[in-house]
Amino acid sequence: MEIAFWGEFIGTMLLILLGNGVVANVVLNSTKGNNGGWIVITLGWGLGVFVGVLVAGPYSGAHLNPAVTFGLALAGKFDWFFVPVYIIAQLLGAMLGAMLVFLFYKDHYKVSSDQGAMLATFCTGPAIRHKARNFFCEMIGTFVLLISVFYIQGPDANIADTEVLSIGLGSVGAIPIAFVVVAIGLSLGGTTGYAINPARDLGPRFMHAILPIPGKGGSDWSYSFVPILGPLAGAVLAVLVAVSTLGL
Repeated sequence: MEIAFWGEFIGTMLLILLGNGVVANVVLNSTKGNNGGWIVITLGWGLGVFVGVLVAGPYSGAHLNPAVTFGLALAGKFDWFFVPVYIIAQLLGAMLGAMLVFLFYKDHYKVSSDQGAMLATFCTGPAIRHKARNFFCEMIGTFVLLISVFYIQGPDANIADTEVLSIGLGSVGAIPIAFVVVAIGLSLGGTTGYAINPARDLGPRFMHAILPIPGKGGSDWSYSFVPILGPLAGAVLAVLVAVSTLGL
């Protein structure tokens, strides 16, 4: 279990370093990628998922996401005993990844003044604030992610803690999941920024609150429950659909 903890920790750290890193590259002032656009961000996040899954897959199964861990446990595909260990590793890894993004782009935070843009390099926020609908969007986005995992694995998959997301293809198994995340970002990410991962949002949001970022503004904690509970609800919905259609 120790190696699984470190797999989740390192994998999630890389996911956030590359995912929030591409956001910082696009939205912060005076970067080479400034104003690169939404396609750059969604592609960067998808590749961040690929790297995280590639690294962590052989050691932890590369959940990298409490909604994935929760959904697999709910479906009887992962031992509930290990759920807290995985989620703690994911949160800590996300926090470290966010801190590394800050250190990497520190000079660019100094010359940026848009508080919303700076917050976006850590966590998500809605394009139009309507919390009930924002919750729905996060739920559906995560549903797409989890139902894809279940269908890729198939009804007879024996998903152990070191097999999740490997889909029997070794490192190549990271590619379908990365494509799914890119698809979610391109098609469904425009409303909330598609957290689809409670650790991805909560850990970096906490780091935004404590790091000494000049002129950063607030961390929007009043919204923070949406990217936590929305993805968990999406996981439940995916499990219900998978059970009824695949007979898990």
